[in-house]
Amino acid sequence: MLIGETIQVALAAIRVNKLRSFLTMLGIIIGIAAVITMVALGEGASRMVQAQLQQLGTNVLTVQPGQQMFGRVDRGENQLTARGAEAIKTEGRSITAVSPEMNRRLQVEAGLYNASMNIVGVWPEYFAIQNHKLVTGRLFTEGEERGRRRVAVVGNKVGERLNTPTASLVGTNIRIRGHTFEVVGMLAEKGQQGWFNPDENIFIPIATAEFRVFGTDRVSSIYVQASSPQAMDRTIADIDRALRREHRLRPGEQSDFNVRDQASLLATFQETTETFTALLAGIAFVSLVVGGIGIMNIMLVSVTERTREIGVRKALGAKRRDVLLQFLVEALVLCVTGGALGVGLGMGAASIMKDNGWNTAVSPDSILMALGFSAAVGLFFGIWPARRAARLDPIVSLRYE
Repeated sequence: MLIGETIQVALAAIRVNKLRSFLTMLGIIIGIAAVITMVALGEGASRMVQAQLQQLGTNVLTVQPGQQMFGRVDRGENQLTARGAEAIKTEGRSITAVSPEMNRRLQVEAGLYNASMNIVGVWPEYFAIQNHKLVTGRLFTEGEERGRRRVAVVGNKVGERLNTPTASLVGTNIRIRGHTFEVVGMLAEKGQQGWFNPDENIFIPIATAEFRVFGTDRVSSIYVQASSPQAMDRTIADIDRALRREHRLRPGEQSDFNVRDQASLLATFQETTETFTALLAGIAFVSLVVGGIGIMNIMLVSVTERTREIGVRKALGAKRRDVLLQFLVEALVLCVTGGALGVGLGMGAASIMKDNGWNTAVSPDSILMALGFSAAVGLFFGIWPARRAARLDPIVSLRYE
């Protein structure tokens, strides 16, 4: 029998039982849709991490307080101050910019409205290190920082919390913990970054934060920008030397601070995301296997129902390979069609999730992988029913009732 004719017979058999064929494909449809959706979530998270890395730069280091253990208890005595940042700035030969950071949630008032917002004390260099762009107004200056002036630069979404357009705040006064601050500039939108949103921050000079608002000289971190990604190791050595001297640590004594690479932190987050995605995709693949078992079950039932038909075909000259090919084609068509429908359903689900604030991205590779796997499921679970049909004895099949 010609291959084309065999395929036509297989497709005709599927069309005869449309409802059963659809229900058979349902497991594959759901499985493929789940795979596409889960992989889209992982791909979206991965692209978000890459975008954040490009925004932060690959040559930014973060210095944070370490732990000083007494027995197994953190004594909490390791603290960083702006003096440490000054020491790093003086020491570093491969350092472009340095800025300490201290932050706290405080009540902010603007006109008749108020909200609890994150107040961040920084040096003017912070905005260049974190790649912040100015939309309107200006940034505060080094002179204003040293003079403890009460000026502020607001993130792009601060106004939403205060029920007013953010741009309209520039040139006006707001009150932070009862102190009046002049808003001198507004930053461009950066978007959500992991667990925090810099667009909702209010930035003030760190000396003002230390002496007028927070009442402490402890900083949460120090950001250091190296001259180039290739100078990272030398910059880490400069930071280590400067802070150990500032903290009066003896040779061999453990450092009371940590230096972290932004790229390494984001790479770790990306690895975690990929592992989580692989786990979810693995669960989805299980549903594909279950769908494949369902197809095998229906194909076995189909072989039993069509035993007499198989006998007639063999009596008319059909060979084993013709019968084998017919049933394999049926299984493949069911799985690939179900896979295509599942891809469409998964892309639709990913699109809906994206419209609702999730980071999703459907890659062509995931579509090809899903269709290829669905075809593999069809071959794997269709081979046994096909071989069983091909091995039927024509005389016994013709006598089958």
